[in-house]
Amino acid sequence: MTAFDEYERRTWAGRAEAFAGSFARLCAYPVPWLLDAAAVGEGTRLLDVGTGTGTAAAAACERGARVTAVDAEPSMVELAGRAAPSAEVLTAILPRLPFEDGAFDAVVGNFVLNHVGRPTDALAELRRVVRPGGRIALTIWADPAPAGQSLLGRAVEAAGVTRPAQLPPLAAEDDFPRTPDGLTMLLAGAGLREPICRTLRWDHRASAEEWWSGPAAGVAFIGQLLLSQPEEARAEVKQHFDSLSRDLLGADGLLHLPHAALLVSASR
Repeated sequence: MTAFDEYERRTWAGRAEAFAGSFARLCAYPVPWLLDAAAVGEGTRLLDVGTGTGTAAAAACERGARVTAVDAEPSMVELAGRAAPSAEVLTAILPRLPFEDGAFDAVVGNFVLNHVGRPTDALAELRRVVRPGGRIALTIWADPAPAGQSLLGRAVEAAGVTRPAQLPPLAAEDDFPRTPDGLTMLLAGAGLREPICRTLRWDHRASAEEWWSGPAAGVAFIGQLLLSQPEEARAEVKQHFDSLSRDLLGADGLLHLPHAALLVSASR
């Protein structure tokens, strides 16, 4: 594993419940479109890779698919098993999956590519386990990020917090543009056919307490960045978060958080 992969394992260890209470609803939004892009229906042999709390796996089961779901984090596997009891849910880590070549009709990965150290290797493995002519559909956060998507990052930046050395970035040679062209080129380079990409935009609604609870518990990179700081720096980030949040507060008392994600699909 790369240093980035090792950091990801540390980041998510034991944090499934904290993710479920903060960012899981946000990440669930693209699931219907993700399954449509992979042509998931009755009898589809589907692999949901990086299943997280199991939202996509559960939705695919409701469509009558024969679902296998995997995640690298055991606490996520436990929650996914509860969410999708008719699915086979396993612990497995990209880019090595315990399945035969062509074992699935379709593969989906909801916000997975941003959590692997070598995206090209991960795509090669997904291509291996899907049958010829099968579909692969993936989502990733778009860049540049809309105001809601960047709220926490802007609060960190306003506080002058910088990335510590123990939080390694993705290696430059493994990175790619988070744009439709960048994502389709990545899939084409992995040998997938006719990749197409669309941008999904929506306003996520959450209380300020819910939105802050994720990073406060160390969820995702933003949470690890926050926890790496001394108490006074965390307090300053929270002050900026509260201030910046006012611009996104709706009449219902909730934050209205604009987000954008890329949905890409292709055939083997």
